[in-house]
Amino acid sequence: MYIGLAHVSQKAGEMPSDLAKHWCLDPEINFLNHGSFGACPRAVLKEQSTLRQRIENQPVQFFLRDIYDLIDDARQTVGAFLDAPAEELVFVRNATEGVNAILRSLEFKPGDEILVTDHGYPACKNIVDFVAHRYGARVVIVSPGFQGLTQASVYNSIMASVTNKTRLALLDHVTSPTGLVLPVESLVPTLEAQGIMTLVDGAHGPGMLDISLRRLQPSWYVGNFHKWVCAPKGAGILYVRPDRQSGIHPATISHGFSLEGKIPGRSLLHLEFDWTGTQDPTAWLCVPKALEIIGGMLPGGWPEVRARNRALVLQARNYLASVLNVDIPTEDAMIGHLAALPLPPSDEPVSHLYGTPFQERLLTEFCTEVPIVPWPASPHRLIRVSAALYNDYSDYEHLGAALKTLIPC
Repeated sequence: MYIGLAHVSQKAGEMPSDLAKHWCLDPEINFLNHGSFGACPRAVLKEQSTLRQRIENQPVQFFLRDIYDLIDDARQTVGAFLDAPAEELVFVRNATEGVNAILRSLEFKPGDEILVTDHGYPACKNIVDFVAHRYGARVVIVSPGFQGLTQASVYNSIMASVTNKTRLALLDHVTSPTGLVLPVESLVPTLEAQGIMTLVDGAHGPGMLDISLRRLQPSWYVGNFHKWVCAPKGAGILYVRPDRQSGIHPATISHGFSLEGKIPGRSLLHLEFDWTGTQDPTAWLCVPKALEIIGGMLPGGWPEVRARNRALVLQARNYLASVLNVDIPTEDAMIGHLAALPLPPSDEPVSHLYGTPFQERLLTEFCTEVPIVPWPASPHRLIRVSAALYNDYSDYEHLGAALKTLIPC
């Protein structure tokens, strides 16, 4: 099997996973933070370089004649992977841009409620606050807790916060700070049946979870490919259910806004989102190659990739919990390829975006890149590890040795 290797300590500068050779990651760094920005394999970067050369060979040919067929082809591949009709998908640069596109296309009335959880991504919470302030809507923050959390308790906490004023629920498929898989498969149909729009932030979904958007049927779903699919940065997807397409516009309005019905075979949704101005679309076009490359790294394809990474992060979580002398916080069903554990409280500066002094010590003194997350707020904090194909168990043993040195137990 691909996990359960001999428990030997890792030396800085080694990456023992046989698959690490496919990435450009610095071999001097014990990289346990795939979840933040992903990492793109060499073969996918080569494909992107070829596409960029094609653009520069004849930019007018590419942008005026070739690009739409190329986007359509990539969209078909993505649709098959996510089990979604291609006509209901558009590319975006990242999940945050997709959440912006949806929330800033909607109108609310004073007193309307937008429901979020305190496990959500801070940038998306900022978008909710911005839109709510504009319309006088109210943001309802659900706090389901962490220690002892289950999918059932999350479901109950969220549904207990729904009122007759709830217009929209922003639900994380996988939470960023706490790394938990939320029960969107039960929440989405229940909320939609009550007339509440659902926007699923699936930034970590594609590649980590087996997704069927035909089955899930949220109002909207946004995901990233630069994380667990390992596509280049700038590759995201937005699913828009047909009955929720009217009035939805990209974050940047461009030529497509005035082209409805003027380009045969192209919907207004595609016209607007496929062209928002001159930009580098090669990340979008490389998603099929990334799906092929990552899915081909293990004999069992994508199901084995997902199972391998999940088994590894569960093993790592259990080991690190013993190092930190803390209880396992949540049931196994809530774990994908990320796992977070509490650290002792600290008064040192903490930031979701800029890191912490403790995080920098792990990097500079122990050559380990791992995020320290302020959650739910300072002085409380979590350490969150990722499991990618280039990781193996000894990576977490190296982190455990560092934690034993830095944190008195």
